[in-house]
Amino acid sequence: MRNYLAGGSLLAIALCQPVLAQDQAPTELDEIVITDGLTPVELRKSGRAVTVVTGEQIEKNQVRYVADALRMVPGFAVSRTGSYGGLTQVRVRGAEGNHVLVMIDGVEANDNAQGEFDFGSLIADDIERIEVLRGPQSTFWGANAMSGVINIITKRGERNSVRSTARTEVGTDGTWMGAFSTRGGGENFDYSLSGALRRTGGFNISDIGAEDDGDRNGTLNGKFTVDVSPDTTVDGTLRYVNRRSDLDPQDYDTAMTYDAEDYTRSREFYGSLGLTNTALDGALTQKARFSGNDISRFNHSAATGDSWNDGNRYNATYQASYRYDELENQVHQLTAGYEWQRETFSPSHLTETFSRNTHSLIGEYRGEFSDQFYLNGGVRQDWNDAFDDAVTWTMSAAWQIPNAGTRLHASIGTAVTNPTFYEQFGYFPSTFVGNPNLKPEESLGWDIGVEKSLFDGGLVVDVTYFNQNLKNEIATVYDSNFMATPVNRDGESRRRGVEVSATVDFFNGFTATASYTYTHATEQTVAGGARLQEVRRPRHAGSLSAAYVFHEDRARVFAEAVFNGKMQDSVFATFVPPRVTLGGYTVVNVGGSFKVNDTVEVFGRIDNLFDRDYQEIYGFNTPGLTAFAGLKATF
Repeated sequence: MRNYLAGGSLLAIALCQPVLAQDQAPTELDEIVITDGLTPVELRKSGRAVTVVTGEQIEKNQVRYVADALRMVPGFAVSRTGSYGGLTQVRVRGAEGNHVLVMIDGVEANDNAQGEFDFGSLIADDIERIEVLRGPQSTFWGANAMSGVINIITKRGERNSVRSTARTEVGTDGTWMGAFSTRGGGENFDYSLSGALRRTGGFNISDIGAEDDGDRNGTLNGKFTVDVSPDTTVDGTLRYVNRRSDLDPQDYDTAMTYDAEDYTRSREFYGSLGLTNTALDGALTQKARFSGNDISRFNHSAATGDSWNDGNRYNATYQASYRYDELENQVHQLTAGYEWQRETFSPSHLTETFSRNTHSLIGEYRGEFSDQFYLNGGVRQDWNDAFDDAVTWTMSAAWQIPNAGTRLHASIGTAVTNPTFYEQFGYFPSTFVGNPNLKPEESLGWDIGVEKSLFDGGLVVDVTYFNQNLKNEIATVYDSNFMATPVNRDGESRRRGVEVSATVDFFNGFTATASYTYTHATEQTVAGGARLQEVRRPRHAGSLSAAYVFHEDRARVFAEAVFNGKMQDSVFATFVPPRVTLGGYTVVNVGGSFKVNDTVEVFGRIDNLFDRDYQEIYGFNTPGLTAFAGLKATF
């Protein structure tokens, strides 16, 4: 894979030279602003490892699930249990799935039960951009932001206009999708409403039997912003997801799946209300926000019976920022914030509702010097009523070397991940007993990288080295009666690696991106001093994407390849070794679109073009060649 990427980079450089020699001007892009702390900042001023996936990229490549868009991001490993809609885990830089925090329009979306977000529910519709921050981020984002943050921002309306979009498509495996959105606004307000329904009959995720396992997902999303005065703005968001996904259980002897009428239903609510006020000619900015989520799940199992759980989380935050820019070639900004969080959880197999509260104080500093050197730092104190308190800190820096087309960036910080409700209080009283004395997991991580721009921005390459540890890791142990209990392990897990990304824009309709990640993630030291590789985290992974726009920008074709190297997986079965090696694979997808006129566009996409047979999780089949085509109308 490394040879392929190196060869592709050399080819890109060679092809760039004659194209750029035609004196074509680089594409003018708007300044990208991201949220890498308590306050937003231009992407070029951030010292953190950041990738921005735009909604335009997602739409043009006809990506239907956010998890599939994240496969193209450096440092990411995605594992889906079979069919679309099945439990989908995302791991960043070799960490666990509950070590990455997911935010949707300012609302924390991680599930209380397992501490992680199930990406099987997240349709890639009506998204403005996805900001991906890698590395420890707990100082500004709280617990569970140990390996990074995935900040998803949906589209808002454009003021003094109204714009609506309708889309429908059909595909293989009995797939159908319909989506509609309307956005607009007036002089002092804007709004956005959208809805999407996707249904698929699926395929058989088991090698036994012939039952197909499908999925149905309905998602509604809305947001608004109102200027109640020249200095004060009120905004709100509301999101609802209702879905049903078919499941197949695993045999306890072989760990292979077999056909059954099992399924899971889930209902997710997310909402927020915020207030922003500026004073002192914009130097002082105050923000207050109240947000919450409610996630309910029902599981039907022929083998173990029905079960359900319901969890919710409420957050209230306040922050004040003062920006001082009256010194020559210097800008200083100080921010102080407070956050309150309350979580509750009700599982079907236990008779009570559990709750816990956290209070936090956060401070942040930003500095800009000579429009080339940028600093950011912060510290956070969490007071938890159900486990140990925690202090986290972070620092980052970026240096845009003048007249060199080179940017250096680096960050370092600590992070924590809190025990889940299942880990604290248990699940099945007869088989899984909780441990109320668990400590939060702790981590220290750092990264350093260089971004190089060549050919007037025609080729941009970024190389980043990262290193992070994990202490007090929570793991499950079994006694002689096979009773399971979570404990904090001694020792430390280690993750280190290299992330490479490249973007090519030939300015003649052809664009390309590439990424490669080497990840060395190991568990704690075991008997004999040997370290085991963490499961479902390949050492080598990468992606390559290319697109060409032609026919007066009305036609577009694209191709992408996702490479996942071989990796270890755990097996919980009697007659199978506890560890197996899953083979590496490369999946190629292609597609295109054509604008019939200013209103109507036709599109299509083929996934797994070469019908590759592979596994992301032991015992679960993955989709073969699938395709869909549809129409989109904008009016």
